Amino acid sequence: MGEEREILLERLDAWRWRIPRAGKMRTDGLIFADQKMIQAIRKDNSLQQVVNVATLPGIVGPSLAMPDIHSGYGFPIGGVAAFDASSGVVSPGGVGYDINCGVRLMQSSLNRRDVEKKIPLLVATLFKNIPSGVGSKRKDLRLGKKELAGVLTQGVRWAVDRGFGSAEDLAHIEAQGCIPGADSDRVSDRAMERGYPQLGTLGSGNHFVEVGFVEEVFDTEAASAFHLEKDQVTLTIHTGSRGLGHQVCDDYIRVMLQASRRYGIELPDPQLCCAPLDSEEGKHYLGAMACAANFAFVNRQMITHWTREAFGEVFQLTPGQLRLSLVYDVCHNIAKMETHEIGGRKVQVCVHRKGATRAFPPGHAEIPAEYRKVGQPVLIPGDMGRYSYVLSGTDLATQETFASTCHGAGRLLSRHQAKKAARGRSILKELAKMGIIVKSASTGTLEEEIPEAYKDVEEVVRVVHEAGISRKVARLRPLGVIKG
Repeated sequence: MGEEREILLERLDAWRWRIPRAGKMRTDGLIFADQKMIQAIRKDNSLQQVVNVATLPGIVGPSLAMPDIHSGYGFPIGGVAAFDASSGVVSPGGVGYDINCGVRLMQSSLNRRDVEKKIPLLVATLFKNIPSGVGSKRKDLRLGKKELAGVLTQGVRWAVDRGFGSAEDLAHIEAQGCIPGADSDRVSDRAMERGYPQLGTLGSGNHFVEVGFVEEVFDTEAASAFHLEKDQVTLTIHTGSRGLGHQVCDDYIRVMLQASRRYGIELPDPQLCCAPLDSEEGKHYLGAMACAANFAFVNRQMITHWTREAFGEVFQLTPGQLRLSLVYDVCHNIAKMETHEIGGRKVQVCVHRKGATRAFPPGHAEIPAEYRKVGQPVLIPGDMGRYSYVLSGTDLATQETFASTCHGAGRLLSRHQAKKAARGRSILKELAKMGIIVKSASTGTLEEEIPEAYKDVEEVVRVVHEAGISRKVARLRPLGVIKG
């Protein structure tokens, strides 16, 4: 799909590649990658998708791609694009099906030595407490329509008001756990039906809860600000808006296909269907998308609550003794209205981040006061057999990428290819030999998520660190993982 031409790449430096504006492109493409990654990236459709995004009306700055880029629905996964608030568009393909799939990191008072012998019990308890797998449902949390509407419009405040966390949690979540403008009237009955039983559930695929430890600190000042230190036990949660978010995306793709025709928007790929930001369709999608994003925030908050209970049960410690406190929670799939400086003037834009992380710089008013000296925490999960990273936002990201950076390792193998590579192997035993205890609702999920199915996240992080769009703070190593 898209323009039939060979995609020209110009190397700007060791970490940046430009696709010069040509044909119907309204702007350049800009890809962050090293030479080895570019060779792999050329093998799928993601560069063409960068080109396609560059043709959309009202795009501001380049069509961007992070080093974990791979082919997605319409936009590449790892894609970032900003659109002028008055002349631009919003596209469900620029957010994705798992709206506000994101990552939450918690730190504790525990040391690696305190937990290593209890990891099998801790993983089993977490698995018991947190429903996992395709279609997983929470049996002891009943929601009516009014309560679910509260989740969708109030976000994490809804959970905190009911005893599932504290005001301190709110302060350490992107947008304080509530995307403004949420309108539950714009969420279909089918999406609501899918959401009722799934709040507080992990789901399947690449979603996980991971007990790990701080293996190495690279930036002592930032690590101290984030309350992280070597050998400290951490807890990472990666999940999103479950069936509700998927249904919202599905519903509005149908709406946007019609809207694109109605507003005369020429699409190089129907998966880029969109509507003007100031149109009825655009406003309705943003209202529904915010609801799904808030559901995802609350989903991670409920899992946090049950995680704290599991730690208390296993270690027989009070919440005050455990200090399982939130470092930060970031969105990976979102479209947000933000103000950025472009050409010396402040402009309001809708930033689409699809498989990308916000990375606000030091001093930014929208990050917790205790982090402002060092920048926003950026959470980059790897695969279940290697490591994950904590980074911080930078001024250069604000100048180049609308304060955005990578979001993870990025797949190398399709799910089918991963299953083929895993055939005849015991992934659980392989991971156990590496000192990582894993429980999963499905053998198939483990096979799809084998470590070699992903790029080495260290290589991805090296690109964004060396390019200066985020800065390495710490590396986390897994001890135990639950998956769907």
